[in-house]
Parts: sequence; structure tokens; C-alpha cells
Amino acid sequence: MTTLDALARRTGTFAMIAMDQRESLRGMFAAAGKGVVADDVLVDFKRAVARELTPHGSAFLVDRDFGLRGIVDDGLVAPSCAVIAAADALTMTPEGIVGETALDAVVVGDDFDLAGVSAIKLLVIWRRDELREARVELAREFIAAARRLGLVSVLEPVVRATQAEDAAGGFDQSEAIREAARELSALGPDLYKVQMPLAGKGDHDTLVAECRLLNDAIATPWVILSQGVAIDDFAGAVQAACAAGASGFLAGRGLWSDVVGADDLDARLREVSVPRLQALGELVDAHARPWRVAAADKGLVAKDADR
Repeated sequence: MTTLDALARRTGTFAMIAMDQRESLRGMFAAAGKGVVADDVLVDFKRAVARELTPHGSAFLVDRDFGLRGIVDDGLVAPSCAVIAAADALTMTPEGIVGETALDAVVVGDDFDLAGVSAIKLLVIWRRDELREARVELAREFIAAARRLGLVSVLEPVVRATQAEDAAGGFDQSEAIREAARELSALGPDLYKVQMPLAGKGDHDTLVAECRLLNDAIATPWVILSQGVAIDDFAGAVQAACAAGASGFLAGRGLWSDVVGADDLDARLREVSVPRLQALGELVDAHARPWRVAAADKGLVAKDADR
């Protein structure tokens, strides 16, 4: 059975690269002035990120729609970097954001080639609405599928306000993140990937205090994502989260979003994204909670921590 050691650095912490964006990545190219790009542009971008960044990361998350098998089969992921396969099927809104998700039956099916893959990841959109219980069941089904496949499970809830909450105003995203964590981390994913409270805005002490509340709500080892956090704020967010008990990060936009659409992509990744990832790796080595320590802190017995 694969354990979280497969995704971790030698320190037992995580510096992981997310490259499973699909239509949202196409939207980022449009925002960079490149228009509506073809699928092969997205695939080429993911391949370049894998080639340049994975020697410096502990794991690489990618989707089957835009490159998983080719990236793995062509040896673009560094041997020191694990592969995480996105196991979510996404339903997009007219605005180009993820509206709902489901378990990708192809990825977790008997015939899909998972050679070279150590973990699977599921994005769940969490709201206080009539589909809330169905999403809990979705997460439970995903965790069971990962165990059946002998892979690590990475659960990624993203909280959203309901229409009524939006209309009323005053939606407390940080409290919703904690509420989702109490509900979904209790299901027992191997690793919980979570939004940064306050979108990483605030002084260090404030962010640490918010992240300690979050740490108390999460029943498993956890990492933060970078969506919603400005690039310039992400290092501070990682440091604050790690000071409060996080084991690292699994980030995409916080590593490479400012090189999308670059004419000399490989060079820009080496000049901009690689040093950023290296610095973040040093930061988690210094400040993050090794996952086995985090598991013990949360009272997980050895057999659970070693799943």
C-alpha cells in the first residue's frame, strides 16, 4: 500500500505542484492575451511545467484530459517526484469556473492505466445547500476507491457561498472552510488540501491564529492550496500555515500563473517558477509539520498513518 511518504520530501513535508487545471487554464491564457487556445497549447504548457519544475517538487498533480499518460510515459516527471492523478470530473459554469464535480469513473475504473501514479485527488465544491450530503457521499466514495486501488487519497474541498448567502452578504469564508474541514476530513482521506484562510491576507500572527483554528478542525495531515492567494502573498501564507500545523502545500497558480502565455516558456519557468518553488521547498523543510508527526498529533493510530 502506498503511503504519504511517496509524496513527501525527505523531511516528511510536501512541496507539490498542481497542474490539473483544465478550462480554467484556458481562461488564464485568454486573460494573458492569447485568445481561446487549442487543447495542444494546454498540453504543451503542462508538459513544460512537468519538465522544468518536477526536479524541485515532491509530487506533481495532473489530469488525464490534458496530458497525464503522455507526461508519465515520456518520462517528463523527475524520478524524485511522485505523480498524483486528478480523479474529478468537472462541470463548468457559464462563467468558466467549476460548478460541481463528480468522481471520474475512467480514472478509478478497472481499465485505466495508473502505472507510475502514487495518489489520486478529488475536488469537492462544498456549500450549505441541498446537495451537501451527496457531496459527503462523493468524498466517501473517492476515499474508498483510492484504498481499493492501493493509492493515497488527496481530498480538496473548495467552499462556496450559496445564492442566499451571497444575497445576504457577510459570508464568512474562513468559518465555512473550518466547517467543511470538520465534516469532510473526518471521513479519513490520507491528505487534506485546503484553502488558505483570509486568502493569505493579513499579518503573520493573524494568519497563524486563523490557521490554528483550521488545524484544530482538520482530522488528518493537511496542506494548503494557492487558488485565491496572490502570488506575492503565497510564501507568507505557507509559512503561517506551517507554523500552525500544516505539512506543506499543493499549489499551481502560486507557482506558475505569471508565466502563462510567455513566448519562451521553458526559460521563464526556469527564471521565475523554479526559484520560487525552491524557496518554498526550503520554507516547508524549516517550518512544516512532517506528516507522520501531524498524524500522531491528531491521534491517528500507526496503521492509519501508514495507509
